[in-house]
Amino acid sequence: LVWFRRTTHYLFIVVVAVNSTLLTINAGDYIFYTDWAWTSFVVFSISQSTMFVVGAIYYMLFTGVPGTATYYATIMTIYTWVAKGAWFALGYPYDFVVVPVWIPSAMLLDLAYWATRRNKHAAILIGGVLVGMSLPLFNMINLLLVADPLEMAFKYPRPTLPPYMTPIEPQVGKFYNSPVALGAGAGAVLCVPIAALGAKLNTWTYRWMA
Repeated sequence: LVWFRRTTHYLFIVVVAVNSTLLTINAGDYIFYTDWAWTSFVVFSISQSTMFVVGAIYYMLFTGVPGTATYYATIMTIYTWVAKGAWFALGYPYDFVVVPVWIPSAMLLDLAYWATRRNKHAAILIGGVLVGMSLPLFNMINLLLVADPLEMAFKYPRPTLPPYMTPIEPQVGKFYNSPVALGAGAGAVLCVPIAALGAKLNTWTYRWMA
């Protein structure tokens, strides 16, 4: 049964990475950069940081090797670029899917794990806060470089979009004064318990494989 348990473990890693890609498609496409861009950037930051950290912590603590979180983020990035190319091939604009910048935050998580001599609790606490605070900052470039988002929203409307969410006019900055600070603060707070969950999943899996 050892081979079955190990296969299940690696399958879990792949499933988490693929689900991160699916989350990216749903939380990072053009509709989030229309007239409610700043509000949705907070949702984008929280969803991306928490989804990333649970898989990264699980994977990193299971291997016990600093650098594994960066490797995991690279897998997610490759998956998302493939998905981006698929949407482009279907005729959607190239920036329909925005690829999040996970790798720098993953490097900070690995650094926290390495600098604390592979201390699991330090990785959860310090690494989780670093990911939650840094990911919104690194992803600001995605929000700033989307080409003419309002025009894209009208040109490629979602058939399932309810009427009250139809883009009408730009309202940048209407909802929050500092969406980066709000996203980073909420991400930093949420990533710690999410990282703890990932560590707990790692412990359960390790015991199951033993």
